[in-house]
Amino acid sequence: MSPLFQCSRQTILAVALSFGYFLYLFIGAMMFQLLEKQAETNSKDKFHLAKLGFLQNNTCLDAEAIEHFVKIIVEAWEKGLNPKGNATTPSNWDFSNSFFFAGTVITTIGYGHLYPTTVPGQVFCVFYALFGIPLNVAFLNQIGKGLNAHLVALGRCTQEPEGSGVMKVMMMGVFLTSGSLLFLVCPPMIFSYVEGWSYGEGFYFAFITLSTIGFGDYVLGSNPSKYYISIYRCLAILWIIFGLAWLSIVFNLAAEMVENLIYLKMHKSEVIKEEAATQKTEEQIVQHRVEI
Repeated sequence: MSPLFQCSRQTILAVALSFGYFLYLFIGAMMFQLLEKQAETNSKDKFHLAKLGFLQNNTCLDAEAIEHFVKIIVEAWEKGLNPKGNATTPSNWDFSNSFFFAGTVITTIGYGHLYPTTVPGQVFCVFYALFGIPLNVAFLNQIGKGLNAHLVALGRCTQEPEGSGVMKVMMMGVFLTSGSLLFLVCPPMIFSYVEGWSYGEGFYFAFITLSTIGFGDYVLGSNPSKYYISIYRCLAILWIIFGLAWLSIVFNLAAEMVENLIYLKMHKSEVIKEEAATQKTEEQIVQHRVEI
């Protein structure tokens, strides 16, 4: 294969992936706007009506006082304090919560519901993430290599060359099924029981967390009306770490499938062109002989 063809193949692959990537972003933006904008408008209207109703029922208060109180609530929420709580609410910075926060930093999840507000805490967070993120990547890579090694070892257990492809598919199926049950299907049941979420909300939280998207709309152990054992969030971080390793392998496999699919289509196109060129050349040779 000539270097020119390799360069052309890489260029076409890059262009195809870029087009697909931005097309996917465009479709996502359109769908999210379609699904969420009306709900946001309804929530805004409901909030304003509730605020006007509150002012009408409490004539001793004015709009300025209400706005000031809302501002206080928003600032408290932004600092990780739940307005529903009171002075007896457990600290957001006890050891279990701090351990959970440290895990969300180095795994780059960053829910956004809690963050350091002191300058020393912010400076430490920067350097902690600076060294912790590479350490986390190396650790997850090591776990991934271990999982891949076990898959390869299981595949080699069968000494049937003819069935190697079938066994590879079976091992991949076992890997995906067991991982899905362990990290995506079963944990939401626990979250539903402990947090009071629906199963759908728990599943949504599990995937958003393990994919490191981390919106922060659902966070473990953040309901002030519930009592959580201190080890709850520590165990959640262990679930997150091993779930990240598993899901990263799944994403890598999916990315390889997409690249291979594009490559196969490109290769098929090149083969068709070569066959057409060869056939055309043969026809020209035959025609030339006939003319002679």
